Amino acid sequence: MPRLTRRATLLGALAAPSLALAQTRRTLRVVVPFPPGGGVDSLGRLLAERLTPLLEGQHVVVENRAGGGGLIGADAVAKGPADGTIIGVIGAATLCAAPFIQPTMPFDVTKDFRAISQISDSAVVLAVGSDVAQRHGWTDMAALLAWARANPGGVRVANAGIGTVTHLALSAINTAAGVELTSVPYRGGAQQAMDVINGTVEATADLPAALLPHIASGRMKAMGVSSGTRLAFLAEVPALAETPALASIDIRSWNAIMAPAATPEAEVQRLSTAIRRVGQDPSFAAALRPFGYDAVVSESPAAMAAQIARETPAWRRLVEISGAARQ
Repeated sequence: MPRLTRRATLLGALAAPSLALAQTRRTLRVVVPFPPGGGVDSLGRLLAERLTPLLEGQHVVVENRAGGGGLIGADAVAKGPADGTIIGVIGAATLCAAPFIQPTMPFDVTKDFRAISQISDSAVVLAVGSDVAQRHGWTDMAALLAWARANPGGVRVANAGIGTVTHLALSAINTAAGVELTSVPYRGGAQQAMDVINGTVEATADLPAALLPHIASGRMKAMGVSSGTRLAFLAEVPALAETPALASIDIRSWNAIMAPAATPEAEVQRLSTAIRRVGQDPSFAAALRPFGYDAVVSESPAAMAAQIARETPAWRRLVEISGAARQ
């Protein structure tokens, strides 16, 4: 046999097992529990496109399963096939707060999921209209709180409604600082932003993606973020906890990658390894920033499971403070 032919045959034989494995693996579905076009959807798609070359050629697709504030998509993951062909991008509020808000839950967080890794970190941004801030002298969060104490109910804060992370953050501010920032529920972030800019309401509590363009343009002033420390992509905006009256506030709106509870350990480790590689890639972090996320991955699946268990009591307290606790 000619040398070149023997070499080609040998290379083909070495590649065959990997190709066969790729061909036999079924498509991996990444469930996003929200409609196309939003921040979580963008996160899921950025993750999916980077996973395919790391999973031995296994095809990866995004499946939007919107509804129920994220519960429908999460339930699809919990009840999906436990064979490494379905994972979901599921948020902290769904995993840690929803069980104390919803009268009934379609799944049990502790029994029906297998944690794989955190994938993103973010927080609620409290922002005010720039004109309003200048008129009232709101140079920082301490100044806003002082004005709010002198004018109870005078600061109206647009948010996504009772039980959402934005409402929970607002309730935490009111409780910690002893003020009365008035909650004004909205059905969409775009309208919230416009009403703040137009002066219909004085402030908004929202996730960063909807506010970043307006903060960058100068039409809004970001007063603080709800995480205990500053976010990397908004390093110039103080954490609310930097204001003494709000030192106890640390509310992070992270997303985790979860799988059905019975997913085999080998599959969990395979997915965890690939997701960690994606999350640690600087280009992935850069791609997430316009959507208001820092890229953060867990040390291990066990570390993600421990994080959920550790943070759940704090989320439960936030729900109780907000008045959104199920009756």
